[in-house]
Amino acid sequence: MSSSSTSSSMASSSAPQTPPWDVHRLPACADRTFLVTGGNAGIGYFVAEQLAATGAVVWLGSRDARKAGAAADSIRSHVPGARVRHLRLDLADLSSLEGAVDRLDVERLDAVVHNAGVALDDPPRRETGDGHELMFGTNHLGHFALTRWLAPLLSAAPAARVVTVGSFAARSVRLDLDDLESAGDYRPKRTYSRSKLAQMAFGFELDRRLRAAGSTVSSVVAHPGGALDSLTPSRPPVHTTTAGERLRGLPAALMVQGKEAGAWPVVRATLDPDVRGGQMWGPRVFRMRGAPRSERVPAHMADAAVAARLWAASCELTGVEPHLGLLPAR
Repeated sequence: MSSSSTSSSMASSSAPQTPPWDVHRLPACADRTFLVTGGNAGIGYFVAEQLAATGAVVWLGSRDARKAGAAADSIRSHVPGARVRHLRLDLADLSSLEGAVDRLDVERLDAVVHNAGVALDDPPRRETGDGHELMFGTNHLGHFALTRWLAPLLSAAPAARVVTVGSFAARSVRLDLDDLESAGDYRPKRTYSRSKLAQMAFGFELDRRLRAAGSTVSSVVAHPGGALDSLTPSRPPVHTTTAGERLRGLPAALMVQGKEAGAWPVVRATLDPDVRGGQMWGPRVFRMRGAPRSERVPAHMADAAVAARLWAASCELTGVEPHLGLLPAR
């Protein structure tokens, strides 16, 4: 072997190696601030708890101060010294979002996790106070508009992220661009799945537009796979799992997981410096359970033509400018 080859080999071996991602050993983030919508329960709670363990300031976006307080107390009991705050946030009330962000007492925001959601199982069709179908209006339109009001705080961070929490259910549906709010054909479970698909399509389209504009902000999509309450660790009073429920849930653990593990892809999408805008992260095993990994984005979620029409409709329905405050005005 030549001396030059030896030198090259030595230089390569001495180069710092990025340690493999470990869901139990997250990077320190004491200088960072995150907002988790719906951080008081479910997947959002565990995302907030895991982010708080990094030393970051974590804001819980929730319309219920009592539930947010209980979640904050639980996080502090599991993460000594956790810096948790509450932001009163009602995604179903579009007119309230600008004021809510004004109450966010920070100079910059390193990431927002668009997690909050409404899921209805049975009719009748319900609407927000603004007259939008409740699930589409909260899950998609609320987060779409919230992104606009958070834009100055996200742009003030060196490399902020918008992390949208989607759902495995979005794989099996397609958007009806002529009936986005299920006014003509309301089926609750399908409407929920379409609202999550709209969120995910928005997340990918947002990143395309951010990249085209040369923005330092990026947009990433993540999903929890299959996450069951029966496999979720107890966090009373936020969530309690009995011994009987855990026992009955054990067979399902071959295919799915609890909500603590369901939070892992979302947390990695938020924190990992190697994550890139436009990616989708989910569980490794059958996309349903296990450690987080990057996934191929299904074609119907990445369809730019559909996303452009959804974007235009979302602007019209929310009254938000097409540039969302993050992009050059057109």
